[in-house]
Amino acid sequence: MDWVREFYSKTGSWWARADARVTDRDHRRVRLLREHGSPSGDVLELGSGYGTTAVALAQAGYSVTAVEISDRIRHSGGLADGLAPGSLAVHQDDFYAIALAGRFDVVCYWNGFGVGSDADQRRLLLRVADEWLRPGGVALVDVFNPFVWASWDGDDEHLTPDPAAGYDHDLREVTRFDPVTCTATDTWWESSDPGRPITQTLRCYTPADLALLLTGTGLTLTALVVGDQVLSPVEPRPRFSDLLRDNHEYLAVLRLTG
Repeated sequence: MDWVREFYSKTGSWWARADARVTDRDHRRVRLLREHGSPSGDVLELGSGYGTTAVALAQAGYSVTAVEISDRIRHSGGLADGLAPGSLAVHQDDFYAIALAGRFDVVCYWNGFGVGSDADQRRLLLRVADEWLRPGGVALVDVFNPFVWASWDGDDEHLTPDPAAGYDHDLREVTRFDPVTCTATDTWWESSDPGRPITQTLRCYTPADLALLLTGTGLTLTALVVGDQVLSPVEPRPRFSDLLRDNHEYLAVLRLTG
């Protein structure tokens, strides 16, 4: 996974002026954490990006530890101005390697699970269960939805600059989906420099595949949040358009068992 730091640092530099700020998406995540995690307590956020959700959680009264491997996290300092001392601790590090003191009521991983192989995901889930969650703790994990990513196979997008909105770069994006490995590849480059593309590789999981991945980790899939709807992971939902066509990721609620 050597590409991870470079990909998210580079794309982070493209979009920081627009995206390194707390928005409605971050406040929605706070609501999701209150509803499906804990109304208060200690939160570990993995892959925290610019730190916007970590800041929103700290503003809401949580004690937050944020871990991000890329340079995006360097923007969190300015966002954290005015927070109570000790409410946010930031680490620029690899969450597969970092050693953290203490345990947490909630571990969250927004918009990132699926980087690497199945073995990598299981290794991370084992760390969540064995090292980071307190008894009775909850993990909230965004999972890439293969049904929608498959529909994007072959898409070729041209993103033109919009300086007023903070987007300064002229970019191209091509998305491909491998139906055998259920993996999406998302390739970007600056239009003026097509010889230097960068690619992220994202393993996608159906809810049934995710439940199998969790076997032996100590975590159980207890609910799915798809858009604004909360679903049981065992209740059939044939022709459920939100999962089939409308949402490229869903939130998995994982509870520590045993």
